[in-house]
Amino acid sequence: MSLHQLARPFFFFTAWARRTRMQLAAQGMGAEVGLLTSLVPPTGYFPDFLTPATTGPVADLETGIDAVLSTGTRRLHGDISRLAAGQARPAAWLDDLAHGRPPALRRLGAALRRYHQVVLAPHAEVRAALVGTDLQGRARRLLDDGSEALLARLGPTLRWRPPVLEADYPVDRDLRLDGRGLTVIPSLYAHHLPITLADPALQPVLVYPVARGELWLPDNSVHPSPTALDELLGPTRAVALRCLDTPHTTTSLAARLNTSPSTASRHAAVLRRAALVTTERTGTSVLHTRTALGTALVHGAGPMP
Repeated sequence: MSLHQLARPFFFFTAWARRTRMQLAAQGMGAEVGLLTSLVPPTGYFPDFLTPATTGPVADLETGIDAVLSTGTRRLHGDISRLAAGQARPAAWLDDLAHGRPPALRRLGAALRRYHQVVLAPHAEVRAALVGTDLQGRARRLLDDGSEALLARLGPTLRWRPPVLEADYPVDRDLRLDGRGLTVIPSLYAHHLPITLADPALQPVLVYPVARGELWLPDNSVHPSPTALDELLGPTRAVALRCLDTPHTTTSLAARLNTSPSTASRHAAVLRRAALVTTERTGTSVLHTRTALGTALVHGAGPMP
């Protein structure tokens, strides 16, 4: 998805894409980016083997890369053949990759490692915070209200009309679960439409844009003052926004702020009107949670105390 944003950035990725292209050029990574882009063109099909199924969360980069490079030759050949069929002039190295030749696999592994180091690793903290906030909110909804409530609120391009989840999608297709379950994955770099694997025989997966508001990725060359958030919001609301990386009731937020519940509620209301906090009622209590926009503001304005 980040390769897609480099090639054709959505508006709030424009500055990030410009900076990242400069960094890639400075690192002399034209060959690696060209190699990866030949596998992941800006539009149309890209191979399923690049997102292998796992039995649990991928613990580290090398585990993920090993899973990609361990793809069987039959899968490689099928995926690459489908990719090449949609290209007027497929890259020459794709034939070597399709046959699982070790030099081509080593090139792919090296390109993935360098790309991750230059493009993805610098924003790992922001990405983890945004994805974590999204998952936390959806997991709470799943536990409190059930799977249908989760499916009904995956985003404006997805609509739950029992027993069908409808999605705005580039092509017309039906995907039947047939009892296999559905893995839903938030992506920072997916910007509008959901994405699923092309092969319907694979474990069903739905990648959707992470809930992020008007997200920007911070410029690493800019280092705001640690007190900038306090100056912007006021010290009490700045502390409240930092605290709300995990959900708090009004009472627990008041305790963290060392103030009364009514005052804490007023501060949360101001942050909510600014789209920095969401508030949901759970029984007799309300839970306040920082939004993706609030998380981006906290991380862009300096470290948490």
